[in-house]
Amino acid sequence: MNRSRTLFSRGSWPEASRLAGLLRGETVGGFLLIGAALLGLVAANIGGTYASIRDTVVGPGTLHLDLSIGTWAADGLLAIFFFTVGLELKREFVAGDLRDPRRAAVPIAAAVGGMAVPAGVYLAINAGGATRGWAVPTATDIAFALAVLAVLGSHLPPALRTFLLTLAIVDDLLAITVIAFFYTDQLDLTWLLLALVPIAAFGALVQQRIRSPWLLLPLAVTAWALVHASGVHATVAGVLLGFTVPALRRDGSEGPGLAEHLEHLVRPVSSAIAVPVFAFFSAGVAIEGGRGLLDTATDRVAVGVLLGLVVGKCVGIMGTTWLVARFTRADLDEGLSWWDLLGLSLLAGIGFTVSLLVSELAFGAGTPHDEHAKVAILMASLLAALLAAVVLRARERVYRRLAAR
Repeated sequence: MNRSRTLFSRGSWPEASRLAGLLRGETVGGFLLIGAALLGLVAANIGGTYASIRDTVVGPGTLHLDLSIGTWAADGLLAIFFFTVGLELKREFVAGDLRDPRRAAVPIAAAVGGMAVPAGVYLAINAGGATRGWAVPTATDIAFALAVLAVLGSHLPPALRTFLLTLAIVDDLLAITVIAFFYTDQLDLTWLLLALVPIAAFGALVQQRIRSPWLLLPLAVTAWALVHASGVHATVAGVLLGFTVPALRRDGSEGPGLAEHLEHLVRPVSSAIAVPVFAFFSAGVAIEGGRGLLDTATDRVAVGVLLGLVVGKCVGIMGTTWLVARFTRADLDEGLSWWDLLGLSLLAGIGFTVSLLVSELAFGAGTPHDEHAKVAILMASLLAALLAAVVLRARERVYRRLAAR
């Protein structure tokens, strides 16, 4: 006998408690991210000091690590963020609710649709032009989106927050895959194979539950440097290292595993330092007054990015979820409305950290297309947040009245 399934159903209690703590951390990180981005945008438009600092080259040239400070932020510090992403992905697919294919199917499908449709929108607008930027509008910024969701209301159903977090995690996994396969121009297999040695050694240590930073940090830095030398974006090293960490306890008992322990230690560094510093140096675009905005508005790259994030994300997530509901006999959880999903889909149009990174990889940092794409990312993120606020604040009032009753 076929039984209907419920979309946005409540997860297990341990998983809900863990996600609640994670959401609180992401909210603080989101506010720091927003502040750093605004500060970088202001600094880039009040003088040349910002650009001179961002373009200052530091590092040993003999190791091919003589990089600008802006590149260190994007390739180095952001690897810490992607390490936490790798840990979270491992935790979700091994010990979280996503280990259940039935529960994971909907957010995974929504994440795929939320990437495919924005890419299609961008390619349609830029056909015959700068098609290399197709992946710029496909990413959802988890910290930014969760921070906005926290501000919008406390009475929204927990299932919405869980779904947004799950969707963003799958989105990150797909974005990492895109970066590794589509934005690696020159691949040196020798360096890449050498990188597997410290990654394997790191994995062997953590599998034995060894957590000494004096052993793990040198291996992680070596793996990062070798992946960087191979031509693959160095942030991929962070994800690979995160995947090696066991998510379960050695005896299989319930409780936080080493992946959750390391995530608890590293996430504050990622949220408070790595991502805000990257945002400061990546969001600093010299707009140059009305002319700069006009140039951005007439650039098909910027138009494709903006429409991809604001329209494409919403249509992709909503449309895919509706198709899942239509053809799998699944229904929304009792008490939820498709208006809730609309607000969530609009919120997913906030693309920031990964979108800024992909823009630099696609067009080259500081090029006109990169500058215009970054302005479009900022404008789209603001517009998506405002539109989501209109819908979700209205839903917040509905749920507040229900709670009062």
